[in-house]
Amino acid sequence: MLVRRDGLKINHKRTERLYGELKLSLRRPKRKKRYRSELRVKPDRAATVGEVWAMDFVSDRLRDGRRVKGLTLVDTFSKENHVLEFDTSLTGERVVSLLEFAVLMEGAPKAIQVDNGPEFICMALDRWAYSRGVSLYFSRPGKPTDNAYIESFNGKLRDEFLNMHWFGSMQELKHKAQQWQSYYNEERMHGSLGWMTPAEFRKKDQPTALGQRIS
Repeated sequence: MLVRRDGLKINHKRTERLYGELKLSLRRPKRKKRYRSELRVKPDRAATVGEVWAMDFVSDRLRDGRRVKGLTLVDTFSKENHVLEFDTSLTGERVVSLLEFAVLMEGAPKAIQVDNGPEFICMALDRWAYSRGVSLYFSRPGKPTDNAYIESFNGKLRDEFLNMHWFGSMQELKHKAQQWQSYYNEERMHGSLGWMTPAEFRKKDQPTALGQRIS
C-alpha cells in the first residue's frame, strides 16, 4: 500500500519476495486459542473521533540498564496516538497532567479505558475524571483483552520502535518517541481505517464528529 500510494505499480508477489530477501518480516509469537463460555462485558464501541480513549503503560530499558516507563493513549475510533511519554517514573499526578494537556489539544472524551494499575485507580485520576465528566472503564483483573485497542497499539510500539533501537539516554528516547509518534499518526496506514493514516481518517470523520457534538 505504501508503494502504491507513491504511484508505483507492484503486485503482492513481488512485494513479498523483496520483503523476504531483505528480512523485513517480524516473527510474532503464536497465541494459543482459548475457548470461554462466559460473556465479556465491554463498554460501548466508539462511534466517532474523540468519544473513547484507551490508556496503558509500557516498559523498557536504556542502554545502561535503567528501567523506563511509558504512558500510551490512543483514540479507539481513529487509532490516533495522543500521548507517548517516557520517564523513569510516571505517577498518578503526572498521568493527570499529561491527560489535561491532551484534553486541551483534542477536547475531553466521554470515556477512557484503563486497567487496574495503581496510577489509574488513584484519587488524582478519579478527581480529574469527575471534574471533566469523563467515565473510567476498568478492565477486569487479568483480562488485558478488555482493553484490546491499547494492547494492539502497544504491540506495534514494541515491534516497530522499542525493539528496533538502543536508547543511550532518556533524552534520546523522548526525541525518537516523538518522531515515531508523528510517523504513526501521519504516515503509517492502517487496514482497519481503509488504508488511511490516523490523521487522514480523522479529517474524513471530522465533519461527522463535529455535527454530533453540536447536536
